[in-house]
Amino acid sequence: MSSDVRRERIETDVVVIGAGAAGLMCAIAAGARGRRVLVLDHANKVGKKILMSGGGRCNFTNTGTSPANYISANPHFCKSALARYTPSDFIAMVDAHRIAWHEKELGQLFCDESSKLIVRMLLDEAAAVDAQVRTHCTVERIERPGERHFRLRTTLGTVECESLVVATGGLSIPSMGATGFGYEIARQFGHAVLATRAGLVPLTLSGKPLERLQDLSGLSFEVEASCNGASFRNRLLVTHRGLSGPAILQISSYWQPGDALRLDLLPGRDALAWLQAQQRERAGTELRNVLADVLPRRFAQRLCEVWLPSRPMKQYGPSQLQQVATQLADWRITASGTEGYRTAEVTLGGVDTDGLSSSTMMSRQVPGLFFIGEVVDVTGWLGGYNFQWAWASGRAAGGAC
Repeated sequence: MSSDVRRERIETDVVVIGAGAAGLMCAIAAGARGRRVLVLDHANKVGKKILMSGGGRCNFTNTGTSPANYISANPHFCKSALARYTPSDFIAMVDAHRIAWHEKELGQLFCDESSKLIVRMLLDEAAAVDAQVRTHCTVERIERPGERHFRLRTTLGTVECESLVVATGGLSIPSMGATGFGYEIARQFGHAVLATRAGLVPLTLSGKPLERLQDLSGLSFEVEASCNGASFRNRLLVTHRGLSGPAILQISSYWQPGDALRLDLLPGRDALAWLQAQQRERAGTELRNVLADVLPRRFAQRLCEVWLPSRPMKQYGPSQLQQVATQLADWRITASGTEGYRTAEVTLGGVDTDGLSSSTMMSRQVPGLFFIGEVVDVTGWLGGYNFQWAWASGRAAGGAC
């Protein structure tokens, strides 16, 4: 980049670092208040996670959003922002831009066409309030020469502002440019950063668990996955490295190394009552064939090869049938790890909410400094909840910065 560009000096009211969902929403809200806003992003395009989400159709919110759908060291922190900017508010914006959408399942809303429409909507809204968005811009250093004044040394030049909003996201999917820069900024200004780890991520297996399931890669079926007090009923997918699918992605945010994963293989059924009925009606049928009616046949066979003795139903006594029922309702498998940030949809942990205002997202230590979106220790479930937190936290900061 030429030295002339590097000598550029920009003065503005608000700088937002990060042109993702939270950053753009913040820019829109601040610009609507008459604030001069500049959004900076080191990437080559805005909204990369928006573009790839939902298989390219963007699961932009969830109609059932509540604070109970979020994980945080302070579970109350997200309540204020979520209450003041709801899924209905975002849907109204989507409808105003005539973007067609549909509900897939469990309150999850997707674009009928392309996630590009959501990015275009946000950029159009930002342009309407004169918020400027610059990509290919790296922030090299941040200084605070005055009590309500920030100076940023960037590849565009020097930028000075009254309010600085950190919307840099977390560590998930580094191939799209994710970095820990937001955590560095937080530490620079005296904020605690809680330990981070991959969330909404496939779990990996090793040793015998992997050997027993690896050749079943591609099989998918419904389970209820439980761990550390949380349970999710949805589909499980066996992969060549372990377990994935919505049920596993959800429970991964609650799983810790060493924890046994508990899977109900017959969700919604009383396993013992069902087995007793099968025993009465199909006394001569082997267990593996009975199970093949409700589970993928190859998985049913593997269960009976490794975990359950398969014989004709009439040969099981009451205690033996109870043991089979217990295994089916509470099948336990220990994961060895996760696929990590490479494929994780979100980052758990982040900027400690104790240092932030829940109503404005502003730092309690540094007036004019804000943290929003994934960089904060608020992580949603799979299904549009993280986007709703981005919209809500961005709107809260944009109304105050």
